[in-house]
Amino acid sequence: MSQINVSSLTFGYEGSFDNIFENVSFSVDTDWKLGFTGRNGKGKTTFLKLLLGEYSYKGIITASVYFDYFPYRIEKEDRQKGAGEFLEKLKPGVEQWRVFCEMEKLGLGGETLYQNFDTLSFGEQTKLQLAILFSGENDFLLLDEPTNHLDQESRETVKEYLRGKKGFILVSHDRDLLDACIDHILVLNKKSIEIQKGNFTSWEENKRRKDEFARRENEKHQKSIGRLREAAGQRKQWAENNENTKIGYDPVKEHDRPFRAYIGAKTKKMQSRAKQMEKRIEKEIQEQEGLLQDIDEIRTLKIMPLKHHKERLMTARDYGLRYPGRKQPIFEGLDFEISQGERVFLTGSNGCGKSSLLKMIVEKAAGETLYEKEGRPVETGEMELASGLIVSYISQDTSFLQGSIREFVRSRELEESLYFALLRQLDLDRSQFGKNLEELSEGQKKKVLLAASLLTPAHLYIWDEPLNYIDVFSRIQIENLLLEYCPTLLAVEHDVRFQERTATRIISLDGKQRNL
Repeated sequence: MSQINVSSLTFGYEGSFDNIFENVSFSVDTDWKLGFTGRNGKGKTTFLKLLLGEYSYKGIITASVYFDYFPYRIEKEDRQKGAGEFLEKLKPGVEQWRVFCEMEKLGLGGETLYQNFDTLSFGEQTKLQLAILFSGENDFLLLDEPTNHLDQESRETVKEYLRGKKGFILVSHDRDLLDACIDHILVLNKKSIEIQKGNFTSWEENKRRKDEFARRENEKHQKSIGRLREAAGQRKQWAENNENTKIGYDPVKEHDRPFRAYIGAKTKKMQSRAKQMEKRIEKEIQEQEGLLQDIDEIRTLKIMPLKHHKERLMTARDYGLRYPGRKQPIFEGLDFEISQGERVFLTGSNGCGKSSLLKMIVEKAAGETLYEKEGRPVETGEMELASGLIVSYISQDTSFLQGSIREFVRSRELEESLYFALLRQLDLDRSQFGKNLEELSEGQKKKVLLAASLLTPAHLYIWDEPLNYIDVFSRIQIENLLLEYCPTLLAVEHDVRFQERTATRIISLDGKQRNL
């Protein structure tokens, strides 16, 4: 057992207005299963890179362990090989038998190590990298969003696998995963860094109580400051009125009035009491400072769904998709319908056709071309969409985002001031508005797409894994939005908590449906 000690850490990217970390100090035990969370853009991935020594920084980071990081950087030329051929590049000195042992725990056959990496599904690639990562000895492991893009079954496998491990930092916004796998949590708050024993839910409950206490204390201080200011104002007025009594004083004619010296002494005493109250006000203000600095308000979002003249927006009968030249269909025999106000979630394993189905619906409704001509699947069965159906689509892919945010807003024909206000509500800092989209974190890119969809009036919102990389607080915002405005939604999203709270129906691409 050893510790990772961070002392007076300061770091900011070149050209950035603000530092990401400013004089930060804390310690982490290498036996901990440490969850790491916080708002997008707060520096979670950056901190992992600092531990790996990839950036220069001010301050001190000391550790007596070797760090290894997920996901691995796999070179383009290696992606056409089996991982067994470039294993030494990923983890020098690793023994293959150890990798095989970890692969078995993750439900992977030994042959996976020798298949061309690019031919593996995303879930298989993730599991294989995790098996390699955990096959070393005495490494302290840094896992950066390991369940993004994974289907529910793969997420459960990874969750059970990590539950039995120790000695890692897990960056994740998946509340279910954090609750299952960690015994300590590190949170980047608005103005501070906090480490607690427990999982995400225990931290969230402690945070709620702490925030409530801070609000009550702040309210008490505000009331006390108000009373003191009122009293200080009265004493100043009394002192002024008393001082004015010296004006026009004639000691011969008005021998019964107090002497000027007495009036002056009394005024001085009143002024002294007023100054004492002002000092008490300053003390109250100082005690109040910082009480609300870490309260992360979940701001209310709005959406403008359109009302269609038909209750049923789409119907699929014995529907399927098949790539040209392939015998095996992507899926087939799918029967379902979507009515207004429903929030329907698609489930199924990676590669079962969830994204393909969403793209096909968008193409048919909006006339957009989302497939390359030669890669467009062939339809079987029937799909009917209501006439004049307007859809708002979020792709799981963010690689197409280029140029400035203002250029993106103009291309979507959105109201710029409303769009930027919505980004602020999603906690995207104004300092990010001047950056090119390529410079934003993956979570910030997702918020750019979410904000555009929310501002687009539509009959049907089609979202493909909209929450990948999105922080927990923003996920809660979206949950509250869906429950309040009840837009018609067809989505693929593997966040169990989000799905359980917002879905009205779940459809698996094997044809099974579940009403909630």
